[in-house]
Amino acid sequence: MKITLAALVVGNLALAASGAQSRLESRVQRDSHHLQNRGLVDSLLVNVLNTASNELEDLLGAQGSNQLFTPLTSLFQKTNHQGQSPKSGGSGQVYPSDARRPSMRPPPGADTPKFRTPNDTPPPPLKATGNSKWAGAITKAQAMVAKLNSTEKVGLVTGVGWQNGQCVGNIAAIPRVGFGGLCLQDSPLGVRFADRVTVFPAGITTAATFSLDLIYKRGKAMGEEFRSKGANIQLGPGLNFLRAPAGGRSFEYAGGDPYLAGEVGFQTVDGIQSVGVQANAKHYLFNDQEHFRNEYSSNVDARTTREIYAHPFLRTIQADVASFMCSYNRVNGTWACSNAELINGLLKTEMGFQGPVISDWGAQHSGIDTANAGMDMTMPGDELCCFQGQNSTLWGGNLTTSVQNGTVASSRVDDMATRIFAAWYLLGQDDPNYPTPNFNSFNKISSDNKNIDATADHDKIAREVAAAGIVLVKNKNKALPLKKPKSIAVIGGNAGPAYNGPNFYSDHAGYDGIVAEGWGSGTADFSYLISPYEALQQRARTDRTSFTWSFNDYDLKNAKAVATVVEKAIVFIATMSGEDYLTFNGNEGDRNNLTSWHQGDALVQAVASVQKNTIVVVNGPAQVDVEAWIEHPNVTAVLFAHMGGSESGNAVRDVLYGAQNPSGRLPYTLAKKRSDYSADVLYSSSEKYMDLPYSEGLFVDYRHFDHKNITPRFEFGFGLGYSTFKYGAASGEWIGDKDFNSKWGDSQAKSGLPDWLFADTYRVNFTLTNTGKIDDFEVPQVYLGFPSSSGEPPKVLRAFDRFAVKAGATINVSFTLNAYDLSTYDVTEGRWLMPSGSIDVLVGQSSRKIKSTFTI
Repeated sequence: MKITLAALVVGNLALAASGAQSRLESRVQRDSHHLQNRGLVDSLLVNVLNTASNELEDLLGAQGSNQLFTPLTSLFQKTNHQGQSPKSGGSGQVYPSDARRPSMRPPPGADTPKFRTPNDTPPPPLKATGNSKWAGAITKAQAMVAKLNSTEKVGLVTGVGWQNGQCVGNIAAIPRVGFGGLCLQDSPLGVRFADRVTVFPAGITTAATFSLDLIYKRGKAMGEEFRSKGANIQLGPGLNFLRAPAGGRSFEYAGGDPYLAGEVGFQTVDGIQSVGVQANAKHYLFNDQEHFRNEYSSNVDARTTREIYAHPFLRTIQADVASFMCSYNRVNGTWACSNAELINGLLKTEMGFQGPVISDWGAQHSGIDTANAGMDMTMPGDELCCFQGQNSTLWGGNLTTSVQNGTVASSRVDDMATRIFAAWYLLGQDDPNYPTPNFNSFNKISSDNKNIDATADHDKIAREVAAAGIVLVKNKNKALPLKKPKSIAVIGGNAGPAYNGPNFYSDHAGYDGIVAEGWGSGTADFSYLISPYEALQQRARTDRTSFTWSFNDYDLKNAKAVATVVEKAIVFIATMSGEDYLTFNGNEGDRNNLTSWHQGDALVQAVASVQKNTIVVVNGPAQVDVEAWIEHPNVTAVLFAHMGGSESGNAVRDVLYGAQNPSGRLPYTLAKKRSDYSADVLYSSSEKYMDLPYSEGLFVDYRHFDHKNITPRFEFGFGLGYSTFKYGAASGEWIGDKDFNSKWGDSQAKSGLPDWLFADTYRVNFTLTNTGKIDDFEVPQVYLGFPSSSGEPPKVLRAFDRFAVKAGATINVSFTLNAYDLSTYDVTEGRWLMPSGSIDVLVGQSSRKIKSTFTI
């Protein structure tokens, strides 16, 4: 059997050597799934791959070739990344202890000028002075580091290796100085690989609430669960950008505007860290698609970097985020974790980050370069990711050797250690009562797993956020809210419970019931999952409403038969995406198409052909194309429910019946056709290391649609409610120095952003009146229109929030802007400056429904 399997894999790897990378990956993935279905365990497969690799190296050596390159690394990440193995063993599966990977030499050409940018930005000194929260923590950290020997320092910055601890990432204890070690744990929406936890609404759902209060409360509740489970660092929030709608991890992030993403990041970090858990801002930077994430170079100009992609990360620094995670991809030719300009320069010097930068799992490509570029901790610690049995690391003893031979300064290792301890002290984790890990990521039936209930009453905030993140985009003839209908039908597999349970698919890469999260490391296992079918049937019984259903998406005849005999039909359709190491229905993380899956369009059309009151609920990670049926006269209401987590069904019921009025707003623009978007996923390339130019620059999402005068289906910030609102005339006033440009003097941003740049400078005021008959929420949005000479898009979001307004009441609304908000990044000057000319202030209900304007 081994000989046969080895031959099979050698054949596949040989394809890669000849340049057919995409075919290799799909074949190996197909064959590995075949082996898994036959009951073969990971250890056998990995041994076979080891054998195959050796045979292929001999073959290539005989041919005079040494091109055994990165696709082999990608292969392993796809088959066994972050602990994933076949589900046949169930939730209590013990992962193989003898799994090994072949050693890999650095990628060919990775050190040539083609793949490098100037990379000599030195590390900045830490600031142990001033009144910031960090100053005291850094002082304590420096005193702690002074007690450590070199071996202990290296151990502090090097993970113990994959599955050598209870968490997905582990730093060993140093008992001699009273340090108990660190537990780093996914994910941005809940405690991954743990039982008795809440799966909170995904990042995209949270962003759709446009509510600073709810975002904070969700972060706080997540932090409480991570603390209850004994995790020191929650690996989230995810702050990458919805550049391409099909991007696989879009569900983890906060949509298509940097200011929206920035406030989601700020409030989430503030909430998580309010209970003493370290948050981790990831993935820094430009990890915006899954295809080729270990190979491509995001090539981005300085202005776009700062105004669009770095801004959400800057806001987390202002929330005192404890740690950062550097990403898999290259940036302007240099690996993100080896990019001194990105880490030492932009992050640590310009934006002033004082904590540690942690590698994504397997994103470290060099020991010396990453150390000197500013990376502070390697995860999971092995040379390669992610499987057991390795005895090599790029740091560990190698880092000690680098210090001894002078290629890495000893002061740099001290700086790494100080940053790690500073974050630990910042959150008060030196408290001897801070919980230790009481779960086991890799074996739920292990004695390490104490089955601690972390959920408390978090179902309440999870349900509220999930409901507030639902966006009503169509409501013809006041089809909603439902008012005790005589009969309803729930149609579509996405309405029902999963046939095989909510945790059947490996890391949730698949669905046969309600889609409540995406797949990959940004997920958590469900302790419970309320489907719409369960929630709606319960309400129907209370109202004495006749209730029926049809879950087979492919039985259109039955769907029509069920829809014909009821007063209203609610059709549930969905699509998914996730991380690249798992593929579902041919989608390698990134979605192949933007339409709903399981022939959702056909299902909606079939039901609407016989039912004049067809309501559609759409679940998905970001934009879902609805052009096939959105204008159908019998489709009377449409809701985008995104991914609502454990409380998905209850949240949908709350909005459908008006128990919680819809207040969600689209955190992205929905186009009428895919080609209208400013960027798309790069699905194929003949290059081993391809360039991914961000040629759209500042013109992303609604900024692009406005710039090109493209009419979308639904614009950014759009969402309907059950009431109506009137906006009073907006006005503004200076509350700070309007001549702030002169404050720069001779300094530039690269030396560090000054405090005055973020001081309150201008206030926008207006009134908001609920002209309807019910209490409701409204989400006013403030945009700025910079002078055309500035090169900015026609309008850019600068402020927003969700306000509760009672029927007939009027409230006063104020938003405060700082000098940074009123500025753009001047590449020539190297500063944030307010452009010359007038600035329009636009207040409205969405990016295209402007209610009041005035000029600064």
